Amino acid sequence: MKSKTVRAMALAVTIPLGLTLSACAGDDAGGGGGSAGGTIDYWLWDSNQQPAYQKCADAFTAANPAWKVKITQRGWDDYWSTLTTGFQSGTAPDVFTDHLSKYPEFAKNKVLMSLDDAVGKVDTSIYAPGLADLWVGQDGKRYGLPKDWDTVALFYNKEMTAAAKISDDEMANLTWNPTDGGTYEKAIAKLTVDKNGKHGDEAGFDKNNIAVYGLGLPGSGAGNGQTEWGYFAATTGWQYTNKNPWGTQYKYDDPRFQQSIAWWKGLIDKGYMPPLKATVGASMNDNFGAKKSAINANGSWMIGSYAAYKGLKLGIAPTPVGPSGKRASMFNGLADSIFAGTKKKEGAGKWVKFLASADCQNIVGQEGVVFPAIDSGVEAAKAAFKAKGVDVTPFTIQVDEKTTFLFPITDNAADVNAIMQPAMDAVLQGKSDVSSLTKANEQVNALFK
Repeated sequence: MKSKTVRAMALAVTIPLGLTLSACAGDDAGGGGGSAGGTIDYWLWDSNQQPAYQKCADAFTAANPAWKVKITQRGWDDYWSTLTTGFQSGTAPDVFTDHLSKYPEFAKNKVLMSLDDAVGKVDTSIYAPGLADLWVGQDGKRYGLPKDWDTVALFYNKEMTAAAKISDDEMANLTWNPTDGGTYEKAIAKLTVDKNGKHGDEAGFDKNNIAVYGLGLPGSGAGNGQTEWGYFAATTGWQYTNKNPWGTQYKYDDPRFQQSIAWWKGLIDKGYMPPLKATVGASMNDNFGAKKSAINANGSWMIGSYAAYKGLKLGIAPTPVGPSGKRASMFNGLADSIFAGTKKKEGAGKWVKFLASADCQNIVGQEGVVFPAIDSGVEAAKAAFKAKGVDVTPFTIQVDEKTTFLFPITDNAADVNAIMQPAMDAVLQGKSDVSSLTKANEQVNALFK
């Protein structure tokens, strides 16, 4: 569903932007608040983070009395569609939370203001390695300053693992390979239970009548599979593109990738993971909370949601070690961008600079929701999570051991997903063999010619 939204967004942005920006762009003195001050309109999509950023807004206004910040939160799909409409009409927010999969097309369509102009020079060495570089466009201009980072780990039900006689130590040291799935698949099989109480590794197991799935399924993963398949496929040595950022060739035709997806799809065939149709209109994490799945691979931004499920003893384990001898996780990070049509350039620049500073990121870290991009904020987040009784080491170990890989940044991201979403869906549904991803890859790479 998201891929359709993203593609429609990309197409909509392209058509009338030149007229839009010429009509709405102005100097600081225009539009009711420039150098004299005013209210900065700021958008984000995560309701869990809104309280933390309201505290940042209050601190910002205390330091800059002429400027106030109005925060608007919208759900993911509504966020991007409304933002796109705002680009066209000139009513987009002055500053908004941006995503690595979106900003290249925004920059290409000139709806983002260069932070080199609005913010000036910033010491990017204060951020987690690699994050700041991802927000520099092909024109050499910066369009975002890092606000946080995320990795992937395995949330699991400790009561279920105990019943299956799988220790926490075993969960923390799982292995995986695309041939037989390693100890990761063995754990998934043991944790799968049919409606007669038989486990997936027991004789008489009925794969067509499942009470508890060993591994939850959020969807097919489209083109990036951050929480679906990226964390194990990357341990084979496979990489998404020929270079990152700004690759021009995707590698969905790589045998290592296709073997990884074939193994993953095999979990559905064996009854260890729900069929794709079961994910329509469903929430993987809510199914976990309802004890319908034992393991969920998910991102660090979901820690608070999983920890909030009542009557569930939560465990968190790092992703499994693969053929490379190491584990892996996509390393993604959000940033704040400025709308090119803002009439409050001075205030927007001040706000973005504050959002990217230790002053704000320490406040965010203390809320224990996400990992900020600055080390002091990360340490504050660790302490906050620990105070809530949550050990987040399985997420931070990926950074400490340097087993992360960066989110793939390319042009045509919306169109890549528009091709890969149905292609991946067809494979998981059994309508197409995994080899069909070679043709999909040809279509993807044709976008760059």
